[in-house]
Amino acid sequence: MFELKLLLFLLLTYTPDVLAAPSQVPIQVPETNAKRKLQGRFLHITDMHPDPYFKEDASETSACHRRKPKKARPRSGYYGMPYRLNGGNSDCDSPMTLTNFTLDYLDKQWSKEIDFVVCEHDNDRKNPRTTNEIYMLNRAMARRMEDVFLSKGIPVIPSIGIITQNIMLPGPNGVTSEFSSIWRNFVPFESYQVFQRGGYFSVEVIPAQLAVISLNTMYFYDSNKAVGGCEDGDPEDPGNLQFDWLEVQLDRFRSRGMQVWLSGHVPPSADNFFPDCHVRYTELSLRYQDTILGHLYGHMNADHFFFLDADHVRSTRNRNVSTSGEPHFGKKKRRALYNTLLKTFDDLPKPKHNGSYDDYGVVNVSPSVVPNPYLPSFRIFTYNTTGSAYVPALGPGRGSCADAGGQEKDALRCDVAKPWHASPDAPSRTNRLWTPLGYAQYYLPDLESANKKHAPKVKLEYLTFARDALHPQPGEGEGARHPIPLRHLPKTLRNATGEGGAKYLPYGLADLTIGSWAGLGRRLAGGTEKALRRRFRGYMYMGGEGA
Repeated sequence: MFELKLLLFLLLTYTPDVLAAPSQVPIQVPETNAKRKLQGRFLHITDMHPDPYFKEDASETSACHRRKPKKARPRSGYYGMPYRLNGGNSDCDSPMTLTNFTLDYLDKQWSKEIDFVVCEHDNDRKNPRTTNEIYMLNRAMARRMEDVFLSKGIPVIPSIGIITQNIMLPGPNGVTSEFSSIWRNFVPFESYQVFQRGGYFSVEVIPAQLAVISLNTMYFYDSNKAVGGCEDGDPEDPGNLQFDWLEVQLDRFRSRGMQVWLSGHVPPSADNFFPDCHVRYTELSLRYQDTILGHLYGHMNADHFFFLDADHVRSTRNRNVSTSGEPHFGKKKRRALYNTLLKTFDDLPKPKHNGSYDDYGVVNVSPSVVPNPYLPSFRIFTYNTTGSAYVPALGPGRGSCADAGGQEKDALRCDVAKPWHASPDAPSRTNRLWTPLGYAQYYLPDLESANKKHAPKVKLEYLTFARDALHPQPGEGEGARHPIPLRHLPKTLRNATGEGGAKYLPYGLADLTIGSWAGLGRRLAGGTEKALRRRFRGYMYMGGEGA
C-alpha cells in the first residue's frame, strides 16, 4: 500500500517518466559545461529528507503524518515544522513543498551563477523507510536535480547517505546496483563500474583542472556493523578497498596537476568513523594536502568546521590508542559540540609561518535543508579562477622516510612509510588558482509564517568574506567580478564604500585556506572576542537547541 501511494504521489508531483525503468547503459555526464562561462562558484546542499506523507496541520508526535489528536500542539506548517514551532527537536522530515520550493528557487536564482553542485542525500533515521521507498525518493530527487542542473550542463556530484538500519553490505550489492541505475546520468562512464561495486566515484567538474570525489561513507561509518571498519590486515574490507581506490585517484590527479574536493555524507570525525577508517582518512588526506582543496560533508545538520590533525595518525600508529584532540560530537551529543570544538581549536599551532599548517586539513560541515532540528539552509562557495596554477613538486615528498634527516617531526611521519605532499604554495594554503575564497550561507528564517499563498523568503544568513572582498578592487582588471552577485546581497552590502551590513560579516576571512580557518579557530578559542563566539554558536544552532 505504501509503495502504491508513493508511486501515485510521485506521478502527480513530477513528470510521468520519473519512475520509468532506467536504461542499464550508463550515460556520460553532459560536457556542455565546457560551453558555459566559468562562474567561480558552486552549490553545496545536503540532507533534504523529502517526505511524501507529510501533512499540514498534523501533530508533531505523529511525525507530521496525521492530524490527530486535534488538540496536540504544535501543528505542522505548509512548508514544514522548524524547531521554533515546538521549542526543540522535531520528528518531522521535509514536506515535498519545501524540497520543491528549494530546488525551484535554486533553478531560478542560482543555476546561471554556479559551475557545479555537491549534494548529499540522506534517509530519515527517526522514521526509517523501506529500501524500496528510499529508491523511489532518490529517483524522484535525481530527476529534479537533472532537470534543474544537469540539463543545463552543470555537473551534480551526489553522495550516498544513511541506508536503512545503518547497514550496507560489501558491494557489489542491491544498493550499489540500484543507485547506479538511479544516478546513471551523474556518474561518468569511466567511473561507472567502480560505482556499481562500491558506491563512490570521481568527476572532473572542470576537465583536466578540478575534480570532486564522492565517497561512500557508509563503509567508514561505525554504525554499519556489516563491515570490518578498515581493519589492518583485511585488504578485502570495503572501507580499505575504497581507500585504496582513493589513493590511486589522488595520485593520478596530483600527477596531472589537478586540484580536488573530497565530499561525502558522514563527516570524518573520530566519533563517526571506525578508528582505523578515521586514521586512514586523515593520513591519506594529509599526504595529499597539496592536492585537496577541502572536505565537504553533511549529516550533522549543524553548521561547523573542524580539523584533521596528523598528531592523531602518529599517536594511533605508535601507541594504538585514540587521542582526545579529535572532536567527538555524535548527534545525541549535539549540545556539547560547541564546547568540544573550542577545546580542539585551542590546540592549533601559532602562525609563525605558513609551513606551520603542513599537518592540518579542514572539514566543512554544512547545515541541512530539512528543518530538523534547525532551519533550511544551503551554501554557495566562491573559488579563485585567476592566477597561476600550482605545480606539484616531483620526488618522494616532504616527510618521507627517504629524506627524514633524523628530525623528530619528519621521523614521526616515517611511521606511515609513505611521502606526505604538503606545500605552503598549494591552493589549500595560498590564495591562487582554484583556492576557495569564501561562502555565503542562505536560509529560510520565517518558515513558520509561510503558507500556500505566501511562500517563504530565502535570506542571507552570513558571509565568511571581509567587506572589501565583496567588490572588485582597483587594478584587478576587466575580468574581475563580485564573488557573490550583488542581487543576492542585502542592500547594505551592495555598495563597496557604504556602511552597515556588519551583521552579515562576522568572520572577515581573506579566503578559506587552512591558515585562515586556523586563524578563526584561534580567535574563537582565545575567548577575547565574545561577540564572535556568540555569532559562531548562533550559526551552529540557528538559535535553537544548544544555543
